[in-house]
Amino acid sequence: MIRKAFYMEVRPGKLGEYTHLHNPIPDELAAILKRHGVSNYSIFHHPATNVMFGYLEIASEAEFEKIASYECCHKWWKLMTRYLVTDSPDSAKAKEEPMDEVFHLN
Repeated sequence: MIRKAFYMEVRPGKLGEYTHLHNPIPDELAAILKRHGVSNYSIFHHPATNVMFGYLEIASEAEFEKIASYECCHKWWKLMTRYLVTDSPDSAKAKEEPMDEVFHLN
């Protein structure tokens, strides 16, 4: 099991819609994530900075990378650009910055 963490920034005034769309995520998307070894996936919001922290566990990087082969995922990622900061206005996916693990207690 591999732990992954990343941060994103939600656009001002968009947290409510973003949260609504994630509760729950579409069944097809959830099935794809699970099929490719994603588990224990959570996203947290820090109100003072509008930054969101994502955490997930994956079975392998190879399986995780297969998620990008699904049209459903590309549509979801593009939809999320309405709510999350992107690198450019025409980005196909929100800007996600990976984070390095500095501590873990098992």
